[in-house]
Amino acid sequence: MTVRVVAHVTSLPDKIEETKALLMGLIAPTRKEAACITYELLQNNADPAQFTFVEEWESETALEEHLKTPHLAAAFARMPALMAGPPDIRRYSLVA
Repeated sequence: MTVRVVAHVTSLPDKIEETKALLMGLIAPTRKEAACITYELLQNNADPAQFTFVEEWESETALEEHLKTPHLAAAFARMPALMAGPPDIRRYSLVA
């Protein structure tokens, strides 16, 4: 069974473009991961400091492997200087 992820991050108001560039940099390498089914980045129209990833992975194991990738580790290292708080990352299973 696949696992879905919804991850919310909020940029500091003066770091929105830098945050967006950092997050956009995750798209191509993540989509190349064999177990990645869907990986989309959304920006809130009402509050451009809010970004949301919507993801689908082949399995929990695949997601755990993704979390160990160098591109994600590099992004997480830069996030504290750009974000208003820690990311809110939630895992879901499809019900219907």
